[in-house]
Amino acid sequence: MRSSEATRIYFDRAADELDLSDSIRRLLLTAKREVQVQIPVELDSGEVATYIGYRVQHNDARGPMKGGLRYHPQVDLDEVRALAALMTWKTAVVDLPYGGAKGGIAIDPSRLSLRELERVTRRFVDAIHDLIGPDVDIPAPDMGSTPEVMAWIMNQYDKYHGFSPACVTGKPVDYHGIPGRDEATGRGVGSLTLKLLSRLGRRIPGTRVAIQGFGNVGTHTAKFLRDAECQIVAVSDAHGGFHRADGLDILDMLRFAQAHAGRLDGYTGGDALTNVELLALECDVLIPAALGGVLTTANAATVRAPIIVEAANAPVEPEADAVFEERGVTVLPDILVNAGGVTASYFEWVQNRQHYQWGINRVRQELDRILAEAFEQVWQLSMSRKVSLRTAAYMVGVGRVARATVLGGMT
Repeated sequence: MRSSEATRIYFDRAADELDLSDSIRRLLLTAKREVQVQIPVELDSGEVATYIGYRVQHNDARGPMKGGLRYHPQVDLDEVRALAALMTWKTAVVDLPYGGAKGGIAIDPSRLSLRELERVTRRFVDAIHDLIGPDVDIPAPDMGSTPEVMAWIMNQYDKYHGFSPACVTGKPVDYHGIPGRDEATGRGVGSLTLKLLSRLGRRIPGTRVAIQGFGNVGTHTAKFLRDAECQIVAVSDAHGGFHRADGLDILDMLRFAQAHAGRLDGYTGGDALTNVELLALECDVLIPAALGGVLTTANAATVRAPIIVEAANAPVEPEADAVFEERGVTVLPDILVNAGGVTASYFEWVQNRQHYQWGINRVRQELDRILAEAFEQVWQLSMSRKVSLRTAAYMVGVGRVARATVLGGMT
């Protein structure tokens, strides 16, 4: 199933519950602008390579559009379109004054040198600089992009528009970023996992957690839950994973990954397992924190975890979601779970505009407060309307965007 089709299914369920008119549905589903650009770049070898970049600006009814920039060889317009819509609902769920956007370049950053990657980034900004900005559309890091990439974006944007640190978020702290941004998504995943466990009446210490993905989100999630006395019984990256029934030594795994270019293969502190085996592992909480579409009708029946926390974007396909709902598996949806990143980006944007920086403690406190309030709104709506947490989250997000659209006028 295409990414945009899955997003449409979840939207329709919420729209039905909200009794939205057909005209409002069409308006909310239609992207404001979709841009595809050619990016010719001279490689270090002297060869000229041509890449394709995308920026989809979905909705600005609640404020300037916000969304990450993904560097991955599988990036295409349909994926970016779906992720842009998700950003619209996500920013609304946590009640940020933003709309939704998303961008991407179809490249494998691991196959480019740092200088080549910088040239690609700057050429992309050359092509879209007049379509982005602090009051229009604010990019941020995503899969394959880094704080350093965001610094290049700001520097290139400044060449056209003057000093404007709020044009992009997720920048290095020493280049107008904020402390706590790198950990924000994973911290949010961890804190919302604990809130869900509490609401379900489960004891937190000793909770067995399996995490697919050991990148930025997965590592910070693992550290947060480890500090809360959960047992991280399995983790994996793109090259495989490891399992230990009494809990892996997460700090040791982090040290190993840092010493081996971010990879876990070769680690000896646990039993090796594949990503497929991790998804079917017996545990209390399964956290897919890597690519989307990893839980499908083909493997949904093998999942033994009673709780799934979606740290990745769209890791559960709609058909699998229906299987989990029928089986009584609790799924906390991505548009709430991984909203910590965009929330911290909002803090950075606000501070850049004020030319004032918060300390790490205030960033964490404000992040925890906003996510806690959003979780409670979604939980209470789920209970009162007797709908899934996913449908409740979409109802909150879609409902806020619909009301802003009507209040702002459609002419």
